[in-house]
Amino acid sequence: MQKIIVPIDFSEESYKGLKLAIIYANKFYSDIQMVFVIRKKSGRFYIEYENLYNAALDEFEQIIRDYKPQLHQDCNFSYIIKYGKIHEEVARQAEAFDDSIILCSTNGESGFTEYVIGSNAYKIIQETNRPVITITTDRYIRKVNKIVMPLDISKETREKVPLVAEIAKAFDSEVHIVKVTSSTNEGIHNKLKLYAMQAKRFFDEQGIKYQSTLIVGDDITESTIDYADTVNADLIAIMTEQTTTLKNFILGSYAYQMLNTSPIPVLSITPKDIFIIPRGPQTTGG
Repeated sequence: MQKIIVPIDFSEESYKGLKLAIIYANKFYSDIQMVFVIRKKSGRFYIEYENLYNAALDEFEQIIRDYKPQLHQDCNFSYIIKYGKIHEEVARQAEAFDDSIILCSTNGESGFTEYVIGSNAYKIIQETNRPVITITTDRYIRKVNKIVMPLDISKETREKVPLVAEIAKAFDSEVHIVKVTSSTNEGIHNKLKLYAMQAKRFFDEQGIKYQSTLIVGDDITESTIDYADTVNADLIAIMTEQTTTLKNFILGSYAYQMLNTSPIPVLSITPKDIFIIPRGPQTTGG
């Protein structure tokens, strides 16, 4: 986690992502790069873009002054101003680095421009193959003491284990391995048990504390969030279970519901074999 990308629209809501990013950066000794995107719009004159650009520069310089003292001394705390669609440019910026993660608020309403970070959070997750951590409320701007890691019967579900382990080691967190299913089928329960055993072996090798439990319920999203709330978790780690349709690339129902309803920050990881739709040429500013 060498670079943390933080989308900013200069609203107080978008600063939640930055504040949580600072906590992660100090644990991983990461750099932080903030990204502001000016959307190209027909009928807008050059002077309008120039004014937005200059105003954004002033805002960023103030943020650097305010937040730099909170970061580890080797942190490269920077920003970039880009032109285009928010979700595309944020994803593109993250993918410019070999080891990056995106951290953003799912709520945002900027008085600075008409553009909103929050409404683009889901699109960013769909657009990128980089991990994304989303935060909703100030309550969870804190260190990660407990991570809930739900496992299902999909083969991709185990792909989250290495990154969860990396975060757990950095924060000395306890991982809660949660086998979730709506089925009472013994074969499914045995498969979940096998996956959990594999995760436990990995965590044992890494010296990571963990607990394991089975949850059977009709609504696995609600069950997962309820469990996470009960144990006072600081992060829920999921696979995005993205699917391709004739029209576009969308989040699966579990991922969408989790992102839409969880007050607890969610780490979304894209399966390695997911096809990300190619984008056009890059457009940047700043």
